[in-house]
Amino acid sequence: MRVRDTRLPGWPAEMFVPELPVATARLRRRVADSVRHDGAVRGPCRSRVLESALLLRLLERTGIEADHHRRVAEFLSDHLDSTEPLDRLLATIALRHVGDPCEYGTGDLLDRFLRRAPAFLNARKRVMLETVLALLGPPRRAARRPFDPRAFDTGNLHPWAHVQTIALKVALADLTGHADRVAPAELRLLQDTQRQPGVWEGNILVHLLVLHALADRPHLDALLVNGVAKALAHQRDDGGVPFVTDTDTWCAVTAGVALDASGAPYEVRRRIGDHLAARQRPDGGWSYTVAAVLADVDDTSVAIEFLHATDPVRYRRNIDVGLRALWSYQGPDGGFPTYITGAPSEACMTAAAVNALSVRAARHVQRITAGRRFLAAAQHSDGTFEPDWSRSRYHAIFRALLAIDACGPETYRATVKRALVAIREGQNPDGGWGQQPGDPSDAISTAYALTALCRQNDPRPVARGVEYLLGAQRGDGGIDSVPDMLGTRPFLYVIPCLADHFTLLALGHLGNRLALRSHRPAGTPRGPGVLHPTTLRAPAPGTAGSRGEGRKTPTQTGERSPA
Repeated sequence: MRVRDTRLPGWPAEMFVPELPVATARLRRRVADSVRHDGAVRGPCRSRVLESALLLRLLERTGIEADHHRRVAEFLSDHLDSTEPLDRLLATIALRHVGDPCEYGTGDLLDRFLRRAPAFLNARKRVMLETVLALLGPPRRAARRPFDPRAFDTGNLHPWAHVQTIALKVALADLTGHADRVAPAELRLLQDTQRQPGVWEGNILVHLLVLHALADRPHLDALLVNGVAKALAHQRDDGGVPFVTDTDTWCAVTAGVALDASGAPYEVRRRIGDHLAARQRPDGGWSYTVAAVLADVDDTSVAIEFLHATDPVRYRRNIDVGLRALWSYQGPDGGFPTYITGAPSEACMTAAAVNALSVRAARHVQRITAGRRFLAAAQHSDGTFEPDWSRSRYHAIFRALLAIDACGPETYRATVKRALVAIREGQNPDGGWGQQPGDPSDAISTAYALTALCRQNDPRPVARGVEYLLGAQRGDGGIDSVPDMLGTRPFLYVIPCLADHFTLLALGHLGNRLALRSHRPAGTPRGPGVLHPTTLRAPAPGTAGSRGEGRKTPTQTGERSPA
């Protein structure tokens, strides 16, 4: 996601709204101010209906924590009229304990919902949804359901999905009178997750499913009480609970690449870099939170890009170890999965990995070429890709474009062209982009689209998009947007600060097209002191008007310009 030279002609600043420099500076300051003294970037995850409904039912089953029960019920009551149909259904069933999806026509709803997830996940996600609805609904109706243990195959699943699948199997077996189909080893696995001091892997959804699977079993009362207390430790002020305890690593890496792209002070970026370096997993990767052991391709890839862009000398060892960790994920098809080697490759994760490998491009020619070929083959005829970890179709497109590179080998020209056409044709009359065709514009989808369009020649759609984007900015510099992140896919969850990060990233990419290119030969990499005529970048330290906000020079930091 980092900024790289497009080698395309610069754009005249006068084509863009005059408020752009001030708006960018305000947003950059807001993101920089969110970086704590230790380099952490905390982005609290908001409450979600799915986990809150499971918690409410669990509190009822165990008969503990009456006051917390009331607060969770109030949160769910506020979502009985949610704009999300599945949230309405979950809240209604959890509060009223009536209904069965097979009995009052929710099959079509589940089908529409599941289409938002990659195709290879559909069967497993359907089992999950139907089991959750059985847990929330009346037990007598769940007892009528068939139980097929083959639906709970755990082959080639990463640890979170493995534990979740076993929890769903055990829970549904109990509900349908097939407890004899549960192996003792499966129960031991679930109990082991509860021996951790906090929520296992920071995943509240899996934690609650495990507790449901273990409820009503003899000799586990203390385990259940302790498990409920762990979940309630993350109850939000609105009474609900979130999907995960936090996403601090993802917030840190996205803030980092955005601050680097927009020319934030080196000291701020170094704090983030040191924080990430200290939290690298023993295997070389990074997870979405320090509470989790399982690393993933996305966090690892963006961390590598950020560390390289900030100070490739200071973080050389972290970068090299991280790159070696990435090698192990690449499949025979050239693509990369999200979590474990051998899982299905995904376009967005492949793009993330290729972007990271490109920081040492000369060493990874074959891996990068294989990844680009996978992306070209995975692209749909309309220029899009399979759904990924975002509800917005433009998330995977912009990351794939950066990986393929609009100025890259001629082999990928058709891939680039289809992607850019998809973005240009998706622009709404108000200048913004929505998550899917026909959706109203939102800031984060617009930021994704603008980042991609900064790698083509025509500035006009970008100028219109910037005008829309700045209209979403609040007085405090932050950006208002609908959420787009999915987990477990295709469930939506909300991390508000990500709209700030991706908007600042887009404006940083735009600033690279507005650079004073006459001061350097064509094709020279973007150096740390390059100035933007619109002051999107702060002047370097010691120059007139810098006020201490610019990047340090290479001689001060040992920094080399990004590859």
